[in-house]
Amino acid sequence: MDDGVEGYMTPHVTRKGIPVCRRSNVCGVMNTDQFFATDKFHISHAGRAKLAEFFRSASATAYVIAGHTDSRASDEYNMRLSYNRANAVAAVGRSIGANIVDIRGFGERMPAASNATATGMAKNRRVEIICIR
Repeated sequence: MDDGVEGYMTPHVTRKGIPVCRRSNVCGVMNTDQFFATDKFHISHAGRAKLAEFFRSASATAYVIAGHTDSRASDEYNMRLSYNRANAVAAVGRSIGANIVDIRGFGERMPAASNATATGMAKNRRVEIICIR
C-alpha cells in the first residue's frame, strides 16, 4: 500500500545515491480523553488552545498526525473515529500555519497497551503527533 509517508518515516537516497536524512519522532502524544468527549471528534476550546501552543513551540518542518482508539467498538467505527480525531488535531495545526503532510487513523490496530484493562484502554485512546525536522 502506498501511503505517501515513506520519505518522512524511512531513510532514502537521492538519484545519485547520496543519503537524505530526515529526522522524525513522536514529539507529542495526547490522550484523547482530555480533548474529546466519548465517541466525539470535536476538540474543546481549551483543547484547541493547548494544541495550538504545542504546534507553535514544536518548531518542526512538518507533522504527521496519527489517531488511535481502544478496542471497544467495531473495527470500522474505530478506524473512522481515529481518523476524524487525527483530522481535528491536524485542523488546529493548519489553523496556525503548521505543515501537516499526512493524517492517519489506525483505530485499534496499533495499541500502546493491553485493552484488557481500563488503564490500558485509556493509553490506547490517543493521537500521536510525529514531528519531521
